[in-house]
Amino acid sequence: MAARTKARRRALDVLFEADQKGITSADAMLALLEQRLHVTVAQGAFPQYAVEIVEGVVAHRDEIDELLSTYSQGWTLDRMPTVDRCILRLGAWELLHNDDVPDAVAVDEAVHLAAELSTDDSPAFVNGLLGRLLDLKPTL
Repeated sequence: MAARTKARRRALDVLFEADQKGITSADAMLALLEQRLHVTVAQGAFPQYAVEIVEGVVAHRDEIDELLSTYSQGWTLDRMPTVDRCILRLGAWELLHNDDVPDAVAVDEAVHLAAELSTDDSPAFVNGLLGRLLDLKPTL
Protein backbone atom coordinates (compact mmCIF):
# COMPACT_ATOMS: atom_id res chain seq x y z
CA MET A 1 0.00 0.00 0.00
CA ALA A 2 1.38 3.38 -1.01
CA ALA A 3 2.40 5.86 1.68
CA ARG A 4 -0.24 8.43 0.78
CA THR A 5 -2.94 5.76 0.69
CA LYS A 6 -1.97 4.75 4.24
CA ALA A 7 -1.94 8.40 5.28
CA ARG A 8 -5.45 8.90 3.90
CA ARG A 9 -6.65 5.90 5.89
CA ARG A 10 -5.07 7.25 9.10
CA ALA A 11 -6.54 10.71 8.50
CA LEU A 12 -9.94 9.11 7.90
CA ASP A 13 -9.64 7.36 11.26
CA VAL A 14 -9.23 10.71 13.01
CA LEU A 15 -12.02 12.38 11.03
CA PHE A 16 -14.34 9.44 11.73
CA GLU A 17 -13.52 9.42 15.45
CA ALA A 18 -14.18 13.14 15.72
CA ASP A 19 -17.49 12.78 13.88
CA GLN A 20 -18.58 9.84 16.04
CA LYS A 21 -17.75 11.78 19.21
CA GLY A 22 -19.63 14.83 17.96
CA ILE A 23 -16.48 16.95 17.87
CA THR A 24 -17.17 19.91 15.63
CA SER A 25 -14.92 22.72 16.81
CA ALA A 26 -11.61 23.18 15.06
CA ASP A 27 -9.71 23.37 18.35
CA ALA A 28 -11.19 20.10 19.61
CA MET A 29 -10.47 18.34 16.32
CA LEU A 30 -6.88 19.56 16.34
CA ALA A 31 -6.54 18.43 19.97
CA LEU A 32 -7.73 14.97 18.94
CA LEU A 33 -5.18 14.97 16.12
CA GLU A 34 -2.47 15.97 18.59
CA GLN A 35 -3.44 13.02 20.80
CA ARG A 36 -3.14 10.64 17.85
CA LEU A 37 0.34 11.97 17.08
CA HIS A 38 1.52 10.89 20.51
CA VAL A 39 -0.17 7.49 20.72
CA THR A 40 2.09 4.58 19.89
CA VAL A 41 0.14 1.96 18.00
CA ALA A 42 0.91 -1.05 15.87
CA GLN A 43 0.27 1.12 12.79
CA GLY A 44 3.47 3.06 13.43
CA ALA A 45 4.08 6.79 13.41
CA PHE A 46 1.28 9.05 12.27
CA PRO A 47 2.15 10.15 8.70
CA GLN A 48 2.76 13.83 8.01
CA TYR A 49 0.40 13.71 5.04
CA ALA A 50 -2.37 12.48 7.34
CA VAL A 51 -1.74 15.53 9.53
CA GLU A 52 -2.02 17.77 6.45
CA ILE A 53 -5.32 16.16 5.49
CA VAL A 54 -6.88 16.54 8.93
CA GLU A 55 -5.66 20.12 9.29
CA GLY A 56 -6.90 20.91 5.79
CA VAL A 57 -10.34 19.43 6.37
CA VAL A 58 -10.58 21.31 9.68
CA ALA A 59 -9.56 24.59 8.05
CA HIS A 60 -12.06 24.24 5.18
CA ARG A 61 -14.80 22.19 6.84
CA ASP A 62 -17.56 24.81 6.60
CA GLU A 63 -16.92 25.34 2.90
CA ILE A 64 -16.60 21.60 2.21
CA ASP A 65 -19.79 20.79 4.12
CA GLU A 66 -21.67 23.54 2.30
CA LEU A 67 -20.56 22.15 -1.08
CA LEU A 68 -21.40 18.57 -0.12
CA SER A 69 -24.81 19.65 1.16
CA THR A 70 -25.52 21.70 -1.94
CA TYR A 71 -24.56 19.06 -4.51
CA SER A 72 -25.59 15.79 -2.89
CA GLN A 73 -28.96 15.08 -4.41
CA GLY A 74 -31.49 13.81 -1.91
CA TRP A 75 -28.97 13.40 0.93
CA THR A 76 -28.27 15.73 3.81
CA LEU A 77 -24.93 15.45 5.58
CA ASP A 78 -26.67 14.07 8.66
CA ARG A 79 -28.37 11.36 6.63
CA MET A 80 -25.13 10.09 5.05
CA PRO A 81 -23.32 7.22 6.71
CA THR A 82 -20.60 8.69 8.92
CA VAL A 83 -17.79 7.00 7.03
CA ASP A 84 -19.11 8.32 3.70
CA ARG A 85 -19.35 11.85 5.09
CA CYS A 86 -15.76 11.67 6.32
CA ILE A 87 -14.49 10.17 3.06
CA LEU A 88 -16.25 12.92 1.11
CA ARG A 89 -14.70 15.61 3.31
CA LEU A 90 -11.26 14.10 2.79
CA GLY A 91 -11.77 13.73 -0.96
CA ALA A 92 -13.22 17.21 -1.36
CA TRP A 93 -10.28 18.74 0.50
CA GLU A 94 -7.79 16.91 -1.75
CA LEU A 95 -9.75 17.82 -4.85
CA LEU A 96 -10.25 21.50 -4.06
CA HIS A 97 -7.35 22.47 -1.81
CA ASN A 98 -4.37 20.22 -2.48
CA ASP A 99 -2.75 20.94 -5.82
CA ASP A 100 -0.13 18.23 -5.21
CA VAL A 101 -2.74 15.51 -5.79
CA PRO A 102 -4.10 15.06 -9.29
CA ASP A 103 -7.89 15.39 -9.38
CA ALA A 104 -8.40 11.86 -10.71
CA VAL A 105 -6.26 10.44 -7.91
CA ALA A 106 -8.23 12.32 -5.24
CA VAL A 107 -11.52 10.93 -6.57
CA ASP A 108 -10.14 7.42 -7.12
CA GLU A 109 -8.65 7.20 -3.62
CA ALA A 110 -11.92 8.34 -2.04
CA VAL A 111 -13.90 5.80 -4.07
CA HIS A 112 -11.44 3.09 -3.05
CA LEU A 113 -11.89 3.97 0.64
CA ALA A 114 -15.66 3.86 0.23
CA ALA A 115 -15.48 0.46 -1.47
CA GLU A 116 -13.28 -0.88 1.30
CA LEU A 117 -15.03 0.62 4.31
CA SER A 118 -18.65 1.41 3.55
CA THR A 119 -21.81 0.11 1.91
CA ASP A 120 -22.16 -1.41 -1.54
CA ASP A 121 -23.76 1.81 -2.80
CA SER A 122 -21.14 4.13 -1.30
CA PRO A 123 -18.46 3.98 -4.03
CA ALA A 124 -20.94 5.16 -6.68
CA PHE A 125 -22.28 7.87 -4.36
CA VAL A 126 -18.78 9.13 -3.50
CA ASN A 127 -17.73 9.00 -7.14
CA GLY A 128 -20.82 10.89 -8.29
CA LEU A 129 -20.61 13.65 -5.70
CA LEU A 130 -16.86 14.20 -6.03
CA GLY A 131 -17.25 14.02 -9.82
CA ARG A 132 -19.81 16.81 -9.60
CA LEU A 133 -17.41 18.91 -7.51
CA LEU A 134 -14.68 18.20 -10.05
CA ASP A 135 -16.94 19.42 -12.87
CA LEU A 136 -17.68 22.60 -10.90
CA LYS A 137 -14.14 23.12 -9.61
CA PRO A 138 -13.25 25.91 -12.06
CA THR A 139 -16.21 27.97 -10.82
CA LEU A 140 -15.90 27.26 -7.10
